[in-house]
Amino acid sequence: MSAGRGVVVTGSGAICGAGRSPAAIVDAIVEGASALAPIASWDMTGWPRPVAAEIREYNAGALAGDRKLLKLIRRTDVLGLYAAGEAVAQSGFNAHRGTLGEAAAAEFSERTGLYAGSGGGNYQNQYDYLPLIEAAGGAGPAFGAELSANVNPMWLLRSLPNNVLCHVGIRFGIKGPNACVTNHSVGGMLAIAEAAAGIVDGEADRAVAVGHDTPIEPQNVLYYHGAGLLAREALRPFDVNRDGSLMGEGAGALMVESPASAAARGARPLGRVLGAGQATEAEGLLAIRDDGDGPRRAIEAALADAGVDRGDIGMIVAHGNGTPASDASEARAILEVFGARCPPVTAFKWAIGHLIGAAGAIETVLAFEAIARGVVPGIAPLERVDPAFAALPVARTARALAAPVALVLSRGFGSTDAALVVRGA
Repeated sequence: MSAGRGVVVTGSGAICGAGRSPAAIVDAIVEGASALAPIASWDMTGWPRPVAAEIREYNAGALAGDRKLLKLIRRTDVLGLYAAGEAVAQSGFNAHRGTLGEAAAAEFSERTGLYAGSGGGNYQNQYDYLPLIEAAGGAGPAFGAELSANVNPMWLLRSLPNNVLCHVGIRFGIKGPNACVTNHSVGGMLAIAEAAAGIVDGEADRAVAVGHDTPIEPQNVLYYHGAGLLAREALRPFDVNRDGSLMGEGAGALMVESPASAAARGARPLGRVLGAGQATEAEGLLAIRDDGDGPRRAIEAALADAGVDRGDIGMIVAHGNGTPASDASEARAILEVFGARCPPVTAFKWAIGHLIGAAGAIETVLAFEAIARGVVPGIAPLERVDPAFAALPVARTARALAAPVALVLSRGFGSTDAALVVRGA
């Protein structure tokens, strides 16, 4: 990534079932508290996998900051708006622009980018049509006749995949480069990587990067269960008795800037994004290689892009989704790259659930918070590490962080893998 060894992070925001700020979420993780609980969004009677990490006491108007917007956006958009707004507020972006003259302020807005990542696999977009199908008795002329009486006229606008990109840009007057990344579980991490690359390449001076997703819905739960991916009760990364993943919902966001941009306005840096790597195994939609080829190549690419040595890494935040095959291949990749000098490995999904498109973004935000505290959070439900990768340095309780550099990993359907190297302030 070069250009002064990466980009500066000046603001962050996060929300999920475990809390509404990076600090609150890491507090819960360090305390060993999990947000995974019985799903309350619909009647789960008879469901085989009734557990997820939902956001309780959800107030859409308060989180979105504008009740009028609720006619035009969905739950996932509300969470993306909230996290992005928190990152922008912490960065002091608006306050600084307000001190500039008209021409300078216009240039400031045009040199600010926006990148959003989401999973893009939400079925709830179509649920508005279920009452219509019932009222119309299925297909036929009555379907069209009953359309306006049963389906929200704002359905199309509510369903746009780039709503967060649109409304964050409008709210904060961001007029520079923008992109909407829809790539399953790596979407949020790739939004951060794209934002950082855009700054290093000179496309923008600063950018908001946000990942958001709300995958806890009936069809998603049913289909993930059918694919054999969901745990019965708990998400146990790297444990010998792990039996699957469990969903969460939320968003994570960062304000990233060139070092010159941050220095020019006296912004206090939280750290830096040093490098990124991506790879695919090209095995299929669900299949992954046992040998960890994808994550290994993503890790190696991220280290090379960051210009850091394996020995510089103080903590690895693993994808750790709790499924037998993914954890085993990820552990193999980590041990192959780092060997006997592997730094402490942790994972966060046991506490916040798998946020799918938001996973890589929020876990990067939490990595910065953990670095600031000098701690490697533990994996509370870990009882016994799988003997197949017994050398993996994971632990139930928190450990001291030896170096303020973290490697964050993310994996998704389509055998996609991504990695980020970040440094604390």
